[in-house]
Amino acid sequence: MYILAFETSCDDTSVALFEDDKLVAMDTASQIKIHEETWWVVPEVAAREHANNIFKVLDNVLVFSWIKLNQVNHIAVTITPGLVPSLLTWITVAKTISKTLQIPLVEINHIEAHIFSNYIDRKDNNIAYPLTCLTVSWWHNEIYLMKDMFDFKKIWWTQDDSAWEAFDKVAKMMWLGYPGGPIISDLAEKYKTINAWKSKKLFPRSWLVKEELNFSFSWLKSSVKREIEKRVESKWELTQQDKQEISFEFQEAVCEVLSTKLVNSADIYNVNTIMLAWWVSANDRLKEYIEELIKWKDIKFIYPVKKVYSMDNAAMVGINAYYKIKKKIKG
Repeated sequence: MYILAFETSCDDTSVALFEDDKLVAMDTASQIKIHEETWWVVPEVAAREHANNIFKVLDNVLVFSWIKLNQVNHIAVTITPGLVPSLLTWITVAKTISKTLQIPLVEINHIEAHIFSNYIDRKDNNIAYPLTCLTVSWWHNEIYLMKDMFDFKKIWWTQDDSAWEAFDKVAKMMWLGYPGGPIISDLAEKYKTINAWKSKKLFPRSWLVKEELNFSFSWLKSSVKREIEKRVESKWELTQQDKQEISFEFQEAVCEVLSTKLVNSADIYNVNTIMLAWWVSANDRLKEYIEELIKWKDIKFIYPVKKVYSMDNAAMVGINAYYKIKKKIKG
């Protein structure tokens, strides 16, 4: 069974081809350079770039895999959530191919697909249920309880900003560039190697009610803004040392809250497996923090086997579609 998967929920044009649960080929066209000018994704610009890249990326996957379009058995496409102009680009193409070849169209939820990125290059029987999964993207910051592969329940979520949005906004405050997550993490790593490992706790931890698992990062962003303004006022500009220190202290504050609440969810919901999904699962410091917290606990920690699977990609759409087809899940 061949599955051709499309992902264009935001600013990455991605196509993947699966043979059952095996990823045969994937190609992704990034728009980061274009959106650096606006420090965020402009939906109309993203949709135009998808239209420009769409057939080139599709052709690359078919050529690399040595599979012809008429050999494909299923089409899978992200339909929600995401930027509507971007989503419509591939939905239109997917429906056209599905109708032309008279093959089934599998509609995929973007959040669910990111959770399923943990199943790529991993056997499904290696993941034990029930489990709790932390998802963090620019908009979303949530913890899900999974009693089975397709039994999702959102149990806690952000009350304002997501952690990843905070990374981007802090990077913007210091004029570091876009996207902010990798830049902040790189500066934090440089600070860590030069200076003492332990955080000074320069910024507050936004616990809300610590026994609960909701999130809030607006307080943290405000605290970082005040610290930047204080340093600029005294020195007229931020030094590279300032940028590294602020990045390190900010990342420590975010990772401590995310990791503590995820690990606490295992105790509250009596599970032995915790999982990361979406962009934050590529953050090495967060994974280190979680591993430190569970060192003496009987908890299994799962995250995507490759960092590329943490980003928006068609492989997660394809693997999600494979299990929906296998288990006859509709909708």
